[in-house]
Amino acid sequence: MNIYLYALAGMAIVSIMLIIYAFWPKPTQDDDTIQRRMTGRRAQNAMQELRRQAKESVAKRVLDTVAPMAIRSSMKNDAAQMSKLRMKLAMAGLRTESAPTTFLASKTVMAVLLGLAAAAYVWAKGMHMENAIGITMMGVGMGFLTPNLWLNSAVSKRQEKIRNGLPDTLDMMVISVEAGLGLDAAFQRVGDEMKKVHPVLCEELQLVTLESQMGIPRSEALCNLGTRTGLDEVRSLVAIINQTERFGTSIAKALRNQSDALRVKRRQAAEERAQKTTVKLMAPLILFIFPAILVVLAGPAALKMIEALGNTPGLK
Repeated sequence: MNIYLYALAGMAIVSIMLIIYAFWPKPTQDDDTIQRRMTGRRAQNAMQELRRQAKESVAKRVLDTVAPMAIRSSMKNDAAQMSKLRMKLAMAGLRTESAPTTFLASKTVMAVLLGLAAAAYVWAKGMHMENAIGITMMGVGMGFLTPNLWLNSAVSKRQEKIRNGLPDTLDMMVISVEAGLGLDAAFQRVGDEMKKVHPVLCEELQLVTLESQMGIPRSEALCNLGTRTGLDEVRSLVAIINQTERFGTSIAKALRNQSDALRVKRRQAAEERAQKTTVKLMAPLILFIFPAILVVLAGPAALKMIEALGNTPGLK
C-alpha cells in the first residue's frame, strides 16, 4: 500500500513540475536577437544556412562530375526529349536545374545496382549461364525502369492533390473577388491563405503571381499553370478565366460555377471508387476469409465424421 502511495505522490509531483514548466515564460525571439547582436555571434539559422549551402555546393560539384558519364546510357543529347523530361519533372514538383541530370543519372545507377544484385543472387544459387544472363539482364532492365515508375507515381499523386484542392481554392477565390480584389491579388491572397491546407496548389498559384509580376501576360501565365499541372480541370479553368476576361462577364460567377462542377465531379469519383470496393473485396474474401470460415464451421464436423467412420467395424 505504501508503494502505491509513493508512486501516486511521485506522479503528482512530476505533473506539477510539468505544468509549471509549460507556463514558465520563455525567452522571445527579440531577446535572442538582442543578445546575439550584443555578443557579436551569428544566429543559429544563419549557421545552419551556411552549412546547408556548403553541402549543396559539394553535392553539386560531385553531381556535375559524375552525372555526364551516367546519363550517356540513359538519353542522347536531344533537346526535345530533354524538354519533355523537364516538363514531366515539373509536373512532379521537381523544378531545380539539376533535376533532369539527377533523374537520368539515377536510371543508370539503379540499373547497375540491381544488375549487380541479380548477378550476386545468380552466383550464390549456382545457376546455369543462360539463366544467369537472363536474370541479370532482367535486373538491369528493372533498375533502368524503376525511376520512370517512381516519376509517374509522383506525378499522379501531385495531380490528385491539386484536383482535390481545386474546389476549396476556387471558393476562396470567389470570396476574394467578390470582396473587391483583382484577379492577380486574389491569386496571391489565396496562395498565402490556403498554403497549409493545399500546399501544392498554392505553390502553383504563387508561381502564376510571380510570372505576372515579372511581366508575363496573365493569359500566358495561366496557360503555363495548365501545362505544369497537366490536368484537364485546370486547363478548363484557365480557358474559362481567359474567356471571362475577353468577353467582360462576371468572373466570380464563372469561378463559382466551375467550383460547383469540380465538387460534383469529385463526389462522383468518390462514389465510383466506393462502388468498386465490393468488387475488389472479392479476392481477399475468397483467398483469406472464406477458407478460415470453412475451417471453423466444417472442421469439428469433419473431425467427428472421421472419428465415427474410424470406429465403424465394417470400415476397418
